[in-house]
Amino acid sequence: MIKHNYKSQGNKGLFDEQYTIERLSEIGNPLERIRKVIDFELFRNLIEEKLLNKDKKNNAGAKPYDVIMMFKILILQRYYGLGDKQVEYQILDRLSFKKFLGLESGDKVPDEKTIWLFRENLTKKGVIELLFKQFIGFLESKNLIFNEGKLIDASFTVAPRQRNTREENEKIKKGEGNDLWNDQPNKKKHKEIDARWTKKNGEKYYGYKNHTKVDTKSKFIDKYAVTDASVHDSQPLNDLLTEKDKGQDLHADSAYTGEDQKKMINKYEMNNKVHEKGYRNNPLTDEQKKQNREKSRIRARVEHVFGFMEQSMNGLIVKSVGIDRAKGIIGLINLTYNLFRYEQVVRLNIFQSK
Repeated sequence: MIKHNYKSQGNKGLFDEQYTIERLSEIGNPLERIRKVIDFELFRNLIEEKLLNKDKKNNAGAKPYDVIMMFKILILQRYYGLGDKQVEYQILDRLSFKKFLGLESGDKVPDEKTIWLFRENLTKKGVIELLFKQFIGFLESKNLIFNEGKLIDASFTVAPRQRNTREENEKIKKGEGNDLWNDQPNKKKHKEIDARWTKKNGEKYYGYKNHTKVDTKSKFIDKYAVTDASVHDSQPLNDLLTEKDKGQDLHADSAYTGEDQKKMINKYEMNNKVHEKGYRNNPLTDEQKKQNREKSRIRARVEHVFGFMEQSMNGLIVKSVGIDRAKGIIGLINLTYNLFRYEQVVRLNIFQSK
């Protein structure tokens, strides 16, 4: 019998970790790329101001984990679509995660409860929306919010389906869900009463909607709103538009053609580029169809945003309970998208002439 010789394994060399890092970089490590272009210290003052106890009289007790490292863990979760336990495991297991967080192999890693509590505190104190706005300010300082047109659209964010009785679902629909399971507090805290069912193009969805306003040229999300899935796409339009939008083109699909929406667009003095809609006894003319096709070339850019979220960020999903937590997670999804979009803009020298 021929004895074959194979490459040796199980022996750790002095430069093995460095080789692994270099190889990850060659293949394409998105975490290394984003770490090179974004200084996360940008967010430190805001997070520390909102979360840390400034009235503490001494240094007794356990020291907290660094807030920037914790924030970066939340970004990892949103980019890779990981739950709290999963992200703890992956940080322990993956060299690229450790390097992104500034951890060495012997450093202690926050457990799933610590990660959950950090996100919970950010959500309850409204910090996520403030962080999103802060990064928009950063993008504006780099002249990357061009304000030469806006795209409005909404995407479903799926929530875990509930197993309720018909009577329980009826009460939830009526807005009386808070009256349920009062004698079972442990069960109640795991019950979703804010998410809703809806149907679109023959498919049913359960959860929430991420309503976004996107800068047409740069494809950064510059404002967002969160509702349950049953709310019509056009309803939060007033929450998305601002005085800064005056004079710009507004592109959206035909869901935004109602009279109330037209009044809102006129209120902000925007150029209405919303797709026109045909009706049974009043179909679109050939000229209207042609105009819609021209509008589609620009409006399609918003699909690039949701496409990145669905493919690169493993989908729009919330695994939390309640609309307040959903708002926090969807805010983090939108912020994570903007962070990675910025890395792409820098790496590919997009808008270099600006």
